[in-house]
Amino acid sequence: MDSPVPRTSAIAPAPKKPPARTGSKAVASSGANAATVEPTPTRRPRGRPRKTAEELDDGNRRRKLMDGAAKLFRTQGFAATSTRDIAAAAGMHSGSPFYHFESKSALLYAVMSEGMTMATQSQQQALDALPTQATAREQLHTLIRHHFEILLGPRSSFIPVMLYEWRSLTPAQRKGIARIKDSYEATWMPVLHALAQQGALQAEPGVARLFIFGALNWAVQWFSPKKGKSLDALTDEALALFIRS
Repeated sequence: MDSPVPRTSAIAPAPKKPPARTGSKAVASSGANAATVEPTPTRRPRGRPRKTAEELDDGNRRRKLMDGAAKLFRTQGFAATSTRDIAAAAGMHSGSPFYHFESKSALLYAVMSEGMTMATQSQQQALDALPTQATAREQLHTLIRHHFEILLGPRSSFIPVMLYEWRSLTPAQRKGIARIKDSYEATWMPVLHALAQQGALQAEPGVARLFIFGALNWAVQWFSPKKGKSLDALTDEALALFIRS
């Protein structure tokens, strides 16, 4: 008799169910044993890296760069000042200026334009603080005193930089600065015309404006607070040069 042939099942064993997910881990149970499957690590999103604390403090650091650059441009000149010098003066890394300004030329323009813009605003505030009935002489006194403040005060470097480094600007930059400068000086003209009508101005208003600014701006070359003369005293003496008492 032939040996019996062993039977084989025609039905394949049922596939195991996929492991149930609990939270971020998948657990596969087989009897008393359990296998833990670690989650796939998440990928960090692509794009620009997070800003550093230095980059987040844009306003203060931008101002430090401008103040430091203005002093360096004034004392050693635009051409002789490197971006490394500017960064060191502001207490930053050598590449930090390029986060705030695309070039040294752009920084020079910002020093001049923002300086003149702030001067224009503070000049108007000084006039607005005068009494409504202030005379033309009182207004000119206020304008001269304010101009000395921005020439010789704590943040006084931008006008000397503008005077000495004008040729370092591009033609387009010069036009931008000229517009702000013209706005600043235009405020003086009604006052000078009023004084001319009173017979108190020593020259025709347009010419007087040129002489006045030439004389006042030159004070940055010779004025020294160590010599004991205050800005108020300096203002009184300048006023006596330009109008008749």
